[in-house]
Amino acid sequence: MTNLVDFHCHLDLYPDFERAVDRSDRAGVFTLTVTTTPKAWRRNAEVTASTKHVRAALGLHPQLVSERAGEIGLWEKLLPETRYVGEVGLDAGPRHYASFDAQKKVFAHVLQACAEAGGKILSVHSVRSAKAVLDMVEAHLPSDRGRVVLHWFTGSASDARRAAELGCYFSVNEQMLEKVGKTTLIQSLPRDRLLTETDGPFTKAGSRAAEPIDAGRAIRSLSRLLDMTEVDAATMVLANLRALLSEG
Repeated sequence: MTNLVDFHCHLDLYPDFERAVDRSDRAGVFTLTVTTTPKAWRRNAEVTASTKHVRAALGLHPQLVSERAGEIGLWEKLLPETRYVGEVGLDAGPRHYASFDAQKKVFAHVLQACAEAGGKILSVHSVRSAKAVLDMVEAHLPSDRGRVVLHWFTGSASDARRAAELGCYFSVNEQMLEKVGKTTLIQSLPRDRLLTETDGPFTKAGSRAAEPIDAGRAIRSLSRLLDMTEVDAATMVLANLRALLSEG
């Protein structure tokens, strides 16, 4: 039985993809392994197909839209093969702002296709763009047609309240939970919408790249922030995952 949740990880970016998937599955961690391009989907689907706990998501990362926007047709063709979508969204950071208009076109296409299909669960990137992401979710993806999980959310408290009103969930990792100045925001997030993630291999567990099993580190940090026991925090996250998965 699974006892940890990593709702955003890039297992296909580890040195040994198949081993990373196997380790996560054997550890009983419910893991959403996101992809950054539609062309990566087939391999992810094959490697995770026989696992009990690992699910692959179909993505087109906003940071790659400047060079990969043309793959949106392939993304849409593959969408019927999965319930999970990610990594998708918007990135208004200085390195990627030049493609922001193109990102919005791609993200609108993603949201509209998911709304039409129904029952999809999306892991969404929103760097410096929480308001724009929420505007687009509100416009294109009603909560009865799909669910959004805001990955590594860094918006404002008002953005968080609005996201919750739109039915969004939030996946949080150890690095953001330990960041000075973010405590109040994270404490304000609705407890019944919280999930954990690692965003490995882009985060560290000590000196190594974080893996899904390290979602336990996020549970420890979350339990301290919310003044809960680790057992209660883990139980809460698992209940939230079950609620999310039952909503489709």
